Amino acid sequence: MIRPGSLAHLSQSNGHADHGPRPTNLVGPHRPRVISDADRARFEDSLAELFTALGMDLDTPGTADTPRRHLQALIDATAGYEGDPKLLTVFPTECHGDANCELAQIVEGPIPFHSLCEHHALPFFGRAYVGYVAHDQIIGISKLTRLVRVITRRFGVQERMTHQAADAMVDLLGAHGVAVYLEADHLCTQMRGVREHDAMTRTTAFRGVYERDAALRSEFYDISGLRRGSR
Repeated sequence: MIRPGSLAHLSQSNGHADHGPRPTNLVGPHRPRVISDADRARFEDSLAELFTALGMDLDTPGTADTPRRHLQALIDATAGYEGDPKLLTVFPTECHGDANCELAQIVEGPIPFHSLCEHHALPFFGRAYVGYVAHDQIIGISKLTRLVRVITRRFGVQERMTHQAADAMVDLLGAHGVAVYLEADHLCTQMRGVREHDAMTRTTAFRGVYERDAALRSEFYDISGLRRGSR
C-alpha cells in the first residue's frame, strides 16, 4: 500500500467549490511516498497480467522488465503529490509601497509541464505562464517553475490545475493579483475518442487585480507573447 504522507490534505475544501481541491501540501516537509517491496511486486504482477491480456509479449529482452519500468514511470510522473519544501522561501517585495505597486507584474514562462489525465491516465503536456503583482512578498523565479511542476506532476485535469496554481500563489504570497495560463496537448483526445491531432486546450485563472483590470490581463498576455490562435 502507498503511504501518501500529505496527500490527505488534497481533500480539504478551499471555499471555491468549482475549482476542485486546493493543493495545501505544496509546501511543508517533503514526504516521499513509500511502496513496500511486497506491494511493488504485486503491482508489477498486475501490470504484467494487463499487458499480456492486451497482446504484449513479455518474454523478450525488450519487454521482460516493462511492468517494473512502467510502475516506476508512473511513480515519477506523479511525484507532485509529495510536495516541495523549497516553495516555502519568499522574500520582501522590491516595491516599497510605491504608487505603481498594484501595476508592476512579474511574469514567468513558458514553463514546460507534463501531467496525467485522471480520466484515462494518459499524458497531457504543454506550457504554463504565471504572473503576479507582488504585495509584501516575492518568490524566487525558479520557484514559479517548481510550483507549476508540483501541481502538474499528479493525476488531474487541466482546468482544475490552472485554478490550483492561482490559489497556491495567493496562499504563498498574498499577492495583489495572480494570473495563470496553461496550454496543452491531450493524448486522450489524440489516441482515442475523437482523435483530434491539432486541437490545443487553453485555460486561464485570474485572481485579485487581474480579475478587475482588463488592461492588466491584456498586458499579461502581451508580456507572455500569447496571441489568440498561436501555439
